[in-house]
Amino acid sequence: MKGNHKYIFPITIVILILFYSCKKDPQIYEQGNYPTEIAKIIVPKCATPGCHNNSSFEGAANLNLTSYGDLFKGSSNGSPVIPYRSDFSSLCYFINTYAELGVINLPTMPLNETALTNEEVNTIKNWIDNGAPDANGNVMWSDNPLRKKYYVLNQGCDVVTVFDAQTQLPIRCITVGNNKNVAESPHQIKLSPDGKYWYVVFVGNNILQKYRASDDSFIEEITIGPLQNWNTITISNDGKKGYCMAWPDGNIAAVDLQNMKVIHYYSNAFLNGHGTALNKNNDTLYVTSQTGNFIYKIDTGLTTTPMQIRLDPSSAPSSVSSLDPHEITFSDDGTKYFVTCQTSNEVRVLSTVGDNLLQIIPTGQYPLEMAKSASTNKIYVSCQDDPNTNPKIKGSVTVIDMNTYTYSNYKVGYQVHGIAIDEANGILMVSSRNLNLSGPTPHHTGACGRNGFVSYFELSSMTLHKKTTEVAADPYSIAFRP
Repeated sequence: MKGNHKYIFPITIVILILFYSCKKDPQIYEQGNYPTEIAKIIVPKCATPGCHNNSSFEGAANLNLTSYGDLFKGSSNGSPVIPYRSDFSSLCYFINTYAELGVINLPTMPLNETALTNEEVNTIKNWIDNGAPDANGNVMWSDNPLRKKYYVLNQGCDVVTVFDAQTQLPIRCITVGNNKNVAESPHQIKLSPDGKYWYVVFVGNNILQKYRASDDSFIEEITIGPLQNWNTITISNDGKKGYCMAWPDGNIAAVDLQNMKVIHYYSNAFLNGHGTALNKNNDTLYVTSQTGNFIYKIDTGLTTTPMQIRLDPSSAPSSVSSLDPHEITFSDDGTKYFVTCQTSNEVRVLSTVGDNLLQIIPTGQYPLEMAKSASTNKIYVSCQDDPNTNPKIKGSVTVIDMNTYTYSNYKVGYQVHGIAIDEANGILMVSSRNLNLSGPTPHHTGACGRNGFVSYFELSSMTLHKKTTEVAADPYSIAFRP
């Protein structure tokens, strides 16, 4: 035995290493891969039987808090935790009972149990504001700069909600604008054709902002004119130029998007100008006159006098409200273009050569935005005010075949406006502004008022998904990152 003493110490060390290494995994599992200070709150007080654990979560808004990974699978209403933004994380609204800590929503969680202390609520809020990292310091959704995303611009909140396209879950909230003291009302968001950048124009500001899509970080902003009310932006096929339109003043700014500088400013040239589109060759810009029966076109150098195009061949161009064209989009081959007419409730189709009227297609009530699908060869039109026997539905999507002009109408949402297509996943996304109190009651009160939501259709069948995802106030515009 004496001869074996030299082996006892090394063997003891090995046993201790094995003991502690084996013990570590169950400990992490028990904590659900949350950081220790977060696990001490969530695991015993939230991820419990009858509430948000593996066996009960389906009856608790499908929110499972058993582990960090489960938390980020989301709930029936979207993502309860948005990294870096406790102010847009609904989890914080329901655990909070302290006015000085922000929004308070009922019922208070943990349900029918002692409310969390001020310190506990602060601990969770601070964790989220620091990215809500897991036990190893990893921040969710930070792993893939090429992630396919879509962006919902919330006009009533000056914030853009970023979604992961695969899971359809909100993953970030990005505040836009440069003045926290006023409502800047971001009106439209557009992605560059290569998916590397996104841009925002504002009704309540006179700036154009540029963001990097890989991490949604702010890059630069420029002043695009002396006045506000910038409504739309159209980007050239090569992503180098943008054309920003101000309504109703009729001002347009041509912008070098690579160097972020205005290269031409044309004031008061387009009466009630709103929607814009470029033809296939990108040498002609088309502009809607939102009140009246005509649109404009002009060379992209903005060197000539805008030409008026009659949408109604039987009438002279007039600014009296009649058709009231809102937006324009071109067919893929560039031979024709489609114009939504918000007052006459129709889409008018014109030939690119000669600008001749080809077809009048009825739509739902108050047609506005359009999304175009290459895979189905169809255009999808959001119709904001289409009525329904169901008082909680007000709006529809009209689907138009670009060759045959056949059409169908699908009821959805409440005050639908923004519309975009994810071709890879075969999904049509539609945002509902939900401004009226008679609309669907939001799951929670948000950081800046009554929340809107996003609905989803299967692109191939136009089957409406049961789920909707709640976002912030007045989700007005959607853009997809391919």
